[in-house]
Order: sequence, then structure tokens, then C-alpha cells
Amino acid sequence: MSDPRSLWHPVATSIDLPQHHIFHGQLLGREVAVWRADDDFVNVWENRCLHRGVRLSIGTNDGNELTCRYHGWRYANRSAGCTYIPAHPADAPARTICNRTFPAVERYGLVWSGEDPVGEPPLVPMLDDGTPFTLRSLPVNASAEIVLAQLRDHRFQPVGALDGDHAAMAVTELGDFALALTATGANYHSTAVFFVQPVDSDRSVIRAVLTDTPADSEQIAVLRHHATRLGQLVALAETAATDQPAPEPMVATIDQVSLALSVMPERETNRSAPLRVQVARKWETAHDIMAFELVSTGNPLPTFQPGAHIDVHLPNGLVRQYSITNGPGDTACYRIGVKLEAESTGGSQALHDTVNEGDVLAISEPRNNFPLRRDALRTVFIAGGIGVTPMLAMTQALQPMGLAFELHYFAQAEEHLAFDEIRSTLGDYVTVHLGLSPGETSAELTRVLQGYDHANQAYICGPGPMLEAARTIAAEAGWPDQAVHFEYFKNTTEIDDSSSFEIALARSAVTLQVPSGTTILEVLRDHGVAMPSSCEQGACGTCVVPVIEGDIDHQDVHLKQTERDAGDQIMTCVSRATSDRLVLDI
Repeated sequence: MSDPRSLWHPVATSIDLPQHHIFHGQLLGREVAVWRADDDFVNVWENRCLHRGVRLSIGTNDGNELTCRYHGWRYANRSAGCTYIPAHPADAPARTICNRTFPAVERYGLVWSGEDPVGEPPLVPMLDDGTPFTLRSLPVNASAEIVLAQLRDHRFQPVGALDGDHAAMAVTELGDFALALTATGANYHSTAVFFVQPVDSDRSVIRAVLTDTPADSEQIAVLRHHATRLGQLVALAETAATDQPAPEPMVATIDQVSLALSVMPERETNRSAPLRVQVARKWETAHDIMAFELVSTGNPLPTFQPGAHIDVHLPNGLVRQYSITNGPGDTACYRIGVKLEAESTGGSQALHDTVNEGDVLAISEPRNNFPLRRDALRTVFIAGGIGVTPMLAMTQALQPMGLAFELHYFAQAEEHLAFDEIRSTLGDYVTVHLGLSPGETSAELTRVLQGYDHANQAYICGPGPMLEAARTIAAEAGWPDQAVHFEYFKNTTEIDDSSSFEIALARSAVTLQVPSGTTILEVLRDHGVAMPSSCEQGACGTCVVPVIEGDIDHQDVHLKQTERDAGDQIMTCVSRATSDRLVLDI
């Protein structure tokens, strides 16, 4: 017999997966949670939350994510990556927090999966040539071997002669865990294919499929007939099992997962682009804004949270950052929007003019330095122009949860409004502000941000002047620093890199010199320290490093004023020291 762990086995039927349901299955001693997402993708996962091991099958399925019943951890469709941890609402979970997934294929009305299956699920010509009709599945307290032995002597009547009892039976072996039985008699014949699912060493499930669908008027009678006959077989198999010594139970291997809750991306490489994606669709979503739908050329795309961005490595050698607009669970692709900049240095111009559908691009894994809290009583989103892209992902996360939010979208004119297909689903949650002057924009921001209350959160993304105005207005309106979140397109600060100073790496016992004209980030990389980075202009926050000692010349636009005043972190791509020495916690 082949190694069962290398084979495909049926773990559920298609009718076990109604909308927003989670099916509790088991295979080879392992419990699995099987569920269908709203995009029709079938997931087969380890049936445990990574936090406390509670079964995900008793959680909730909103069509995009599964939520654990115990502490509310959420996991994304397809990737099973953790997207939200309520106890850490301000942090984006690390990509390492990802449940184990198993392959899933629907065939013959059954959902097939396996521990480490080889190839594709079995093809059964007699089912391919007919119109398969799934029968009721029956659990059996007996091993698969005992059940298969009983099935070889199983008897049933063909459709059209269900009242008889003398059909001739023919057995066809179809593999280690499957066989076909054909019943013939009185001008009628029917073939049923039986698949035996090895649940554990002493438990199985019989999953049966007729090769042809009976007429509508006969289906109830056929289902009742086979359920009765298989019920008799179950009794025989369980009796046979009691005559044998109890086998050792199967023990599934549970892989341990890192639960680090760092909001920093992993430091494994320097501005790497490990993913390859193909441009499946390119379209103009607004004036001078091109949208791109990127699909993986290999493994499923990594999990992302609302507010995340990817680095896109362009054919001309440039690297640019773009926010993912997808809602939670929409994980079959990444969608981004790219505004053609009037003074483009080659990034947006390349995507608009030279990158086309079918082209393959190298991208980074998603990073999230603009994470969304999902515990606010009211969330205010303020977007200027292309700054709407991260907000679209955030609003699509809050809307299904029934949480209160409002999106204020500022643009020059109607033709500059992007992603109407997403905005139209948000209805009255969206307020559009068109063609306002700077003074009118400030007045509208003052109105929008008045009346701060407990557990309110504001997210702002747009051009630098608008962002600065919104931050100032929010502070004057009583919004605390920790309730105002922002993301800049770029850093327009004039960088002064004339200073020179020393950096000491506390964890590495290394001291390095940072000369004028060279950044801390460049010095670290030149000495073999793997540092993550993205925009490399002090806007995204990816290259932040903790500071233990020394005075900092902050030249970024990412840190809030309270974070600057604390003096315990630095953006290594642009900021420097005003003291002779900085001690870094790396």
C-alpha cells in the first residue's frame, strides 16, 4: 500500500461547505478546518488558532477571513496568515504568524486534500464520463482496511429497481482507498464509486458517488436506499473492528509557529524582491492613474493587512512603493494604483508607458507601517488624490465588521477620483471634496476633525502640505498624538548630510564611523548588517532602528512629534546624530 500521507483523500463534500460555514474534518489523525470563501476558494487548514490552539471550526467565517472564537485572532483566505490581533490593535502581525494550509481540489462533488499529496487527485474515468451524484457520507468506527474489506461484499440495487434484492454485483479496484461497485439486474444497472477516508487508525468515513445522477423524482429514494444499505455495512464493519486489538492512534505532527508581534518587517535581506507577479490586468481608473492587478507566478501571495504596501522593482532598475487596495480575504492578487507624476523620475512613467498586461515584475513581500486599528468607535479617513489607495483597503476591512467610519476623499475634479468599483460599494460612508483651494481644504478639514471623542482614530494620506495641515488641525481640535496616523507620499525635507559621527551597535559590539555624505543605512549595509528598507527617503518607516543613547537629528516625515521627543528611534536612511555618538540597539 502507498504511504497514505502522499495520497489525495476526500475530506468533505461540496455540500458540506455552505456560505459562511466551517466544516470540521479529520484526516490521518489531524483535524482540519474546511471552508469556502466568498471568492469560491476552498481552504483546508490546520484546525487550531495559533494563539491558544482553540479549534477554528467553532469560529466565524465572514467569507473573507476566519475569526477565532476565543480571542478574536483573524486569518486570511488562501494564505491563512494572521491579519489582526485584537490585543495588539495598533500593530500589524508579523508574516511568520501563519497557519498551516493543505492543498484543496474539488472533484466529483468531493473536496480532496492530503498531508503532502503527490500530483493531482485521482481521475476516475467512469465518473468523468457520467454525471456524478454524491451520496450521503457515513462515519465508521473502524479502520480503512476493515471498511474496504466490507465494501467488497457490499450490495445495493440499481436505480430503477430499488425494490428488488437480487442484483448481481461486480467489483473494480481503483486504488488503495477506493473501489467501484456495479449493480446489475432487471434491465437496470448502477455504478457507485466508494472512497474511504482514513480519519484515524480506527476511524474512517465512507464517501460514495454514483456515476450518473438519477431523475429528480428518484433522488430521495436513491439517497434513502444507499443510506440504509451503507448503515448496515457500518454495523458490520464496527463489529469486525471489535474483534481486533485496538490500533495505535495516528499522531499528527504540529509545526511550531513564531508568534513574534513585531511591526517591523523581517531583516532577512536588503530591499529584496523575492516574489514574481504577472500583470493580469491594467486599466485606467482615473485621469493619470493606472491600476494594476498582479497575480503570483508561483506560490500563493503572502498575507497582507490594510495599509500595507509593496516595493515594485521596475524594468529600468528603479524601486517604487505602492499601497495594496484589496480588502481582507481578497488574496488572489494584489491591486495597486499608480499616479503619473508630472515630474516623474522614471518610476510612474515606466509603469504607465512600458509595463503591460502579461509582463512579469519582481516585488517585495507586503510591509505595513500604516496599520489599521479595528477597535475604534469611530474612524475618520482623510485621503488626498492617490492617497486614497491604503484607505480603500482599510474601509473594506471595517465595513463588514459593522464599525463606524467615514472616508473624506479630496481631489481636483471628478475625473481624478480612482477605483469607483470599490467606492461604489461604500455608499454613504464616502464624502467627496472636489476642486477646493488650500484655504477651503483647511476649513473642511477643521469641520471633519472637530469633536474628538474617546476611541476615535484618524488616518491621513495625501500630499505633504495637506498632511501637515491635517495634523495641525487635529492637534488643535484635541486629537491625541496616538490617535492620528499618517502616511506621506515622499519626504520633501531638504536633507542635511554634512555631519559625521560614530555609531555603536550595542548587540554586536561593533563601532562604525558615519562620514558626511553617507547615511547610517549605507554604513550598516557596507559592514554586512542586513537592513530592511523601502522608500529610503524617510517617509515609510521601514528602516527604523531603536536608539539607546545619543542625540538625533530627525530629518524624516514618518515619526510623530511625541516619538521624536522620546529620542529612542531613528530612520537610518535620512536622519543623523547631533551628538558625537549614537548607540543603536542592533
